[in-house]
Amino acid sequence: MSRVALKSTREIEAMRRAGALVAETFRLLDPFVKPGVTLAELDRIAEEHIRGAGAVPAYLGYGPKNNPFPATICASVNEVICHGIPGNQVLQEGDIIGVDIGVLLDGVYGDACYTYTVGQVRPEVQGLVDTARQCLAAALEVVKPGNRTGDIGHAIQSLAESRGYGVVKEYTGHGIGKRLHEEPTIYHHGARYTGLKLQPGMVFTVEPMINLGTPDTRLLPDGWTVITADKQPSAQFEHTVVVTSKGHEILTL
Repeated sequence: MSRVALKSTREIEAMRRAGALVAETFRLLDPFVKPGVTLAELDRIAEEHIRGAGAVPAYLGYGPKNNPFPATICASVNEVICHGIPGNQVLQEGDIIGVDIGVLLDGVYGDACYTYTVGQVRPEVQGLVDTARQCLAAALEVVKPGNRTGDIGHAIQSLAESRGYGVVKEYTGHGIGKRLHEEPTIYHHGARYTGLKLQPGMVFTVEPMINLGTPDTRLLPDGWTVITADKQPSAQFEHTVVVTSKGHEILTL
């Protein structure tokens, strides 16, 4: 495993500002996530706000040169697990949409995801969204010095699977700082007392993706969009966190 760089006090302070901008962008989008809005409109609103704050959208142009991500936000509707490309799709009553936002501000990154419900959703879908949110909360409870990355994965997997949901295994959380993706890899499944030991100054994302049906995934031909193999809905929540001497701090709250 690659060595994990611990962040300096100055870097963490910069990441607080980047994380605050991510959180602010979610608050701005909230009233616009409703039936009749297009995903492209949400993308435009987010990009204008991020650039207006002196930051750069982290995802726009990210990835391989022959197929960079073409938008500011990832917009993942219903059976889309992650990396959905916002276009002219119109949100409908009963949809859910996972919005993933990343920014680069003053040389460091912030990254988070929130799943919105669009109007009234079916009870089983609301249960999925609630569980995904609770999986993130359960994972963050074990983020403290001396615990291990496997404890994070175990907290997510044990809660989700106890309720009959599938936990996506192919896509993970990640270290973050001056690069969007660094070590360590944060799996959303695993065994307690295994993996890398957590230390103060480590900064990473935790971003469980929970499926109403099986955990199986399928990548669409665009090279980005990931959907559930059984076309059942999926929900995701994500925060960027720093391990502190007493526990953790959420940088994107």
